[in-house]
Amino acid sequence: MAVLATIDWVFIALYFIIILGVAWWIIRQNKATSDDYFLAGRNLGWFVVGASIFASNIGSEHIVGLAGSGATDGVAMAHYELHAWCLLVLGWLLAPFYMRSKIYTMPEFLEKRFSASSRWVLSIISLFAYVLTKIAVGIFAGGIVFGVLLPEVNFMGMNSFWVGSILMIVLTGIYTVLGGMKAVAITEAIQTVILILGSILVTYYGLDALGGWDELRRIAGSEMFNLWKPLVPEGMTGTWSPVRTETTMAWYFNSNYPWLGMLFCAPIIGLWYWCTDQYIVQRILGAKNLTEARRGTIAAAFFKLLPVFIFIIPGIITFALAASGKMPELAGTLLDADGKIINANAQQVFPLLVAKVLPAGIRGIVVAGLLAALMSSLAGVFNASSTLFTMDLYSKFRPGASEKQLVRVGRIATVAMVIIGLLWIPVIQGSRGLYDYLQSVQGYLAPPIFVVFFFGIFNKRLNAKGALAALLVGFGMGLFRLMIDTPVMLTPGFTYEENSVFWIINNIFFQYYSLIIFLVSTVVMFAVSYTSEAPDYQKIKGLAMGTVSAEQKAETKGTYRKVDYLTSAFVLVLIIAAYLYFSG
Repeated sequence: MAVLATIDWVFIALYFIIILGVAWWIIRQNKATSDDYFLAGRNLGWFVVGASIFASNIGSEHIVGLAGSGATDGVAMAHYELHAWCLLVLGWLLAPFYMRSKIYTMPEFLEKRFSASSRWVLSIISLFAYVLTKIAVGIFAGGIVFGVLLPEVNFMGMNSFWVGSILMIVLTGIYTVLGGMKAVAITEAIQTVILILGSILVTYYGLDALGGWDELRRIAGSEMFNLWKPLVPEGMTGTWSPVRTETTMAWYFNSNYPWLGMLFCAPIIGLWYWCTDQYIVQRILGAKNLTEARRGTIAAAFFKLLPVFIFIIPGIITFALAASGKMPELAGTLLDADGKIINANAQQVFPLLVAKVLPAGIRGIVVAGLLAALMSSLAGVFNASSTLFTMDLYSKFRPGASEKQLVRVGRIATVAMVIIGLLWIPVIQGSRGLYDYLQSVQGYLAPPIFVVFFFGIFNKRLNAKGALAALLVGFGMGLFRLMIDTPVMLTPGFTYEENSVFWIINNIFFQYYSLIIFLVSTVVMFAVSYTSEAPDYQKIKGLAMGTVSAEQKAETKGTYRKVDYLTSAFVLVLIIAAYLYFSG
């Protein structure tokens, strides 16, 4: 039986017409300059900046992973969504340094603050991480969504996974290649509206099918609505222990998030992602001015609170519908013989809820919202990757390249990313272990980047030698862990000899290992910096605390507005309120 009715297809077609029409209009207006192609002419307003940040972030990992975690662990993963305060750190503390430096990329900022070597290291690692994680996870989740919602689709022998993945990659690639950052940012603003509207409808109709909020809490139980309880399971005695034991092993594979790791490691990863990752920060670099950039981060922080209610709660709703027996078809897919959630199938909860509870027409709007999330996340990584390659690598080899050449290379780089995305499909198809594995990658790569950016900005004494040493040591530790984890995650039945060095490393909670990388990178950066010469403070003027001139301070202060203080405070109040509500 077809999941989508004719009216649903009408809405989906209308979505594609709007997105591609807007993209075509932007493409017609684009100038052949690197500023225009990579940073939208540095002319974006606050709403487009904020919506673009949100749309880039809210992608496949939320549709599949976050909703799935809601079904298995309740609101535990809301910790990451409530890190919306990190965006306020970006807007109020870091944006002034980034905006005054007139950079295109985050590695370029490291070159200005430290050295060209640190720029090269970060550029290469970032490109590697984007290909391995963001593109891979996007395709994997897109395949799951299409497999549930369009199971009947078959084209030239390809099933819905292949058809959906190829369609998303190619269509997104076309307008990203031709339109650059401006096309990405403005279409993402439209996609944000569609995504939020569609997801709110899912929550509304899901609660209606279940019998309301009180019924949801009764069926799911109080533990599903406690931010902290799922992180310390009943009978769990090893939450302080960094290494998994027999008593913690089964729990570990259901949750990689012991509370100590969540308390100390999650903010490091959050600040790295929201404040230093090219994928996100590129949006504020394209803002008209610092005021618009800051307001964009405030808007994005507000939007970032929504996933708790439009992804996690629908995941809990789906579990409750299955557990209550109100939808036997959901129970047959999601629950085992004992009535417990099947973790491997939890990734299907959001598209399953869309397919089962929404009326025709509404379902089409929501599917358009899901497509918006998939396309916006792919467009963001395509554009960020092409910017990194062109401005950090190609322009170094060809310093005399014209504006037209830079734009052409940027387009070629985007096409290359699209091709890589297509080649990833057979690797990812049906691989559940790969998706779980990729969630830990950022935990291994984020700490050294966090260290060099934050400590480099807030401590002027740290120098290029310290930054390079921290990056190399930190990335080395992260890649070493990835090499050890890979066979275990991707090869069924593979394990290391118990109590061997590789076994111990593989069995350390990934967040604890991430904290080890952070501590080692910090010690290395400070030790090397303070045992070598101080940087030339005149060369890093305005790039670190203590080097900002009185004129630069006054210029930044002139961008402060009362309304920005009030809206930032409002977002913080909402975050605190969410913590209080979900902590008892």
